[in-house]
Amino acid sequence: MEFVSSTRSDNTDGRLQRSERSRQKILNAIVSLVEEGNLSPTAELVSRRAGVGLRTVFRHFDDMEALIAEMDLKVSEANAHLFEGVDRTGSLVERIRAVAEQRDRAFEEVKYVILSSQVHMWQSKTLRRNRAHKRRELRRDLENWLPEVKNLSVPRQAAAEAALCFETWYQLRYDQRLTRKKVVKSMNEMLCLLFGVDTG
Repeated sequence: MEFVSSTRSDNTDGRLQRSERSRQKILNAIVSLVEEGNLSPTAELVSRRAGVGLRTVFRHFDDMEALIAEMDLKVSEANAHLFEGVDRTGSLVERIRAVAEQRDRAFEEVKYVILSSQVHMWQSKTLRRNRAHKRRELRRDLENWLPEVKNLSVPRQAAAEAALCFETWYQLRYDQRLTRKKVVKSMNEMLCLLFGVDTG
């Protein structure tokens, strides 16, 4: 009986491992499609890219919204380092410049995943919760970079947060078609104006 029990356990472990590999293939597939600019890939495209059957996709995820929400969470976790690990010492002007450069690098890296999540957000409570959580994290990040922000008026605090948000970055970079260098300069100047300091 011990042998049979062990065999069943091995079989179960094998199935679980295969299932997890399939799930990972599906997540990798949708991430690759979105990063290529397809903000709303179909289940058929995902299954083909992953090399699994369409049924397998929906065995792991209830619907495409669930898959996109999972992608959003995993990509956020995998790219958390983009908002960390930078020297936060220096003058206020130096730190303003540094946080503007960091946000530019981070948003450029994850822009398509953010855009895809925004496309589907109003159909998904999970995506809306993810967005609210990320906004709070970015606000804490702003306060860590620039604790002086707490001394500003509430409207100016809100404006400082908006100056560094993805939507502002995207408008400057893709709607107004500024170079990345000019995007950083624009964000930098907005913050300097709010803090009442010279851009240097």
